[in-house]
Amino acid sequence: MEHALEKLFGFDPLKHSIRTEILAGVTTFLTMAYILAVNPNIFSALPGMPSGSVFTATALAAIIGTLVMSLYAKKPFALAPGMGLNAFFVYTVCLGMGYSWQFALTAVLIEGIIFILLTVTNVRSLLLKAIPGTLNKAIGAGIGLFIAFIGMENSGIIVNNDATLVSLGNITEGTALLAMVGLFITAGMVMAKVRGGILWGILVTTLMGLFIKDPSTGEAITKLGGFMSVPDSVEPLFCKFEWSQLLSWDMLVVVFTFLFIDMFDTMGTIIGVHHGANMVETNGKRDEIPGMEKMFMADSIATVAGACLGTSTTTTYVESASGVGEGGRTGLTAFATAVCFALALFFSPLFLSIPSAATAPALIIVGVMMMPSVARIHWEDYCKAIPAFLTIILMPLCYSISDGILIGVISYVLCHAVAGKFKDISITMWVLAILFICKYILI
Repeated sequence: MEHALEKLFGFDPLKHSIRTEILAGVTTFLTMAYILAVNPNIFSALPGMPSGSVFTATALAAIIGTLVMSLYAKKPFALAPGMGLNAFFVYTVCLGMGYSWQFALTAVLIEGIIFILLTVTNVRSLLLKAIPGTLNKAIGAGIGLFIAFIGMENSGIIVNNDATLVSLGNITEGTALLAMVGLFITAGMVMAKVRGGILWGILVTTLMGLFIKDPSTGEAITKLGGFMSVPDSVEPLFCKFEWSQLLSWDMLVVVFTFLFIDMFDTMGTIIGVHHGANMVETNGKRDEIPGMEKMFMADSIATVAGACLGTSTTTTYVESASGVGEGGRTGLTAFATAVCFALALFFSPLFLSIPSAATAPALIIVGVMMMPSVARIHWEDYCKAIPAFLTIILMPLCYSISDGILIGVISYVLCHAVAGKFKDISITMWVLAILFICKYILI
């Protein structure tokens, strides 16, 4: 049994626990299960894309990508159609530019194929290794703030304010109150070192939601909408590509945008979660992340599979940090998450009953867990401190991991160039900075 687990998932019985890995996988699923509800809702704006089919496509893309990550890369990361990328697909490419969803799916397919080629040729790994150590540490902290912000926003702790952009929500009632109570329950379990504390926090908060009402509707926050349902077919979406615009300028722009967002979101997640969980290996002067090529390949294959199924770019989820924070370290964690997505196909009403107020505390706690990397940044050296600070703060403020990384790289090159420290700027960093500047100018 243990030998089989080691061969399949990289599980070491001397270092890992089956119970911990499975709990971590379930925790990851619970923190990212919202995509099963959000994705169909976003795509409902497009005629010809039935919500039921989009739900099934979303779950299947997550299952395929996460299984590849589990069995091939043997890493505790989960994949699903990415937030932000789905909005770009629907609101920019289709509703903004006026193209069909078949055109957008074709762009996603091409992007996935390019990703596979970049991975096979080792270009993606070379890009990751080119990022300076200072930015690597900043990326981890920035992602910590970003996912904590996601949790606070989804639960109403932080709300929109036309005068100040954001402000504190009404934390004395409704979802914000439930999230705050859940936060301290979850924090108490984590501080007491309860096994599966984050997962138990999610479940306890979900149960509490049955007895706390949403003031805007007068209904309980946790709504049990049923138990089981048969998944819809993906036939209306399966391999519905449009090749007539293959060589157009707009197709090039759309593919390029998908490519940049997906590449640096995934890269940022891999760097940040590894540093936050001390899963890096020291090799000479820099930290090394083992198995990068296989993780990138899993991401690439998932994107191609997602396009064929009929959904937007599938990417590695930053919410995987919740499972890693729970102790997940091997592919068994990702396998458990994939099994949960498979169950969700048939138990979607039950799984979708978990409110955002219940997952918010998990994201906030994991954000705390990812902050220690800040202490390893040389803040006294402004050439390194300014790019690191911009990377950290822009991820939550721009609501984008990729924008934080891109601005971080550009500022790193400019700060060192202005200071006359040209020897500290590699050729790769110069090339990346120029490409990133062009990205913001042209797109």
